[in-house]
Amino acid sequence: MSILQYRAQLSKFQSLIALVLLCIGISLMSDKFLTIDNTWNVMRQISVNICISVGMTMVILTSGIDLSVGSVLAFCGAITAGLLKFGIEVPSGNLYIGFTLLGAILIGLLAGSLLGLFNGWTITKFKIPPFVATLAMLTIARGLTMLWTKGYPISDLGEKFDYIGTGWFLGIPLPVWISGIVVIIAVIITNKTVLGRYIYAIGGNESASRLSGININKVKMTVYAIAGVLSAVGGIMVTSRLDSAQPNAGMSYELDSIAAVVIGGTSLSGGRGTIMGTVLGAVIIGVLNNGLVLLNVSPFWQQVVKGGVILLAVIIDKANSKND
Repeated sequence: MSILQYRAQLSKFQSLIALVLLCIGISLMSDKFLTIDNTWNVMRQISVNICISVGMTMVILTSGIDLSVGSVLAFCGAITAGLLKFGIEVPSGNLYIGFTLLGAILIGLLAGSLLGLFNGWTITKFKIPPFVATLAMLTIARGLTMLWTKGYPISDLGEKFDYIGTGWFLGIPLPVWISGIVVIIAVIITNKTVLGRYIYAIGGNESASRLSGININKVKMTVYAIAGVLSAVGGIMVTSRLDSAQPNAGMSYELDSIAAVVIGGTSLSGGRGTIMGTVLGAVIIGVLNNGLVLLNVSPFWQQVVKGGVILLAVIIDKANSKND
């Protein structure tokens, strides 16, 4: 095997190697890391990031970016919680509309899809760079969350709703099941459907894709809508786990999501990456966060370490792009 072939094989497993080394290092420094309780705790925590990062992966594969996922997460969680607890009052007719658990969840998911669709529409209609359009939505969605909640948490949402984020099914936390289903569906979409092929084609060469007859705008709007829905899924899980919709929920979640995607091997230039790679990246971020907490590392230093990891992942991505 030549040196180039060896480097190519090594690059395929670099995320897995990093995870193994990280786990070994943390386990040597903390005897609490490899316990069953801590393992399930890590899996429960990363389930939210996995859902968000799957949507982010599809966006980045088209050479886009979505900085609004954390704010959309907070807004959709608040919408779901508010409808479930208070319903809607119609002042003109003194009418009160209550919502079942399923109804509130569906409205929350719909809200996420609409915000994502709006991102895609502004990007494709007005040719606004994704960074700018989604940065604007980050602020808009956070403001809408504050308006909806009036700046106060919405709590005491009931045992049935809490079960989504804290319950177990067949000995596995329910959030892990939810994120697993999301991953399976995303893998099928990206690997087995026309939409998946279009996503990779647009990220690889948008001009060639347009000339070959692909509806670029439609695909991009669909991808951003999917990212919005998956942010809503994450928001519902976070709200359920806390039994409270916090107005400031989801802060910096977009950073963890982008980190998971890049560490998982998806190119920021688009057209190259996998959903399973992103899952591995999310696990690495989750293990890193958990390890830093177990080792009593200052929250300020945690930010420094995570920023360094993201920078290193981008450097590796650029190096891999040059070698391709």
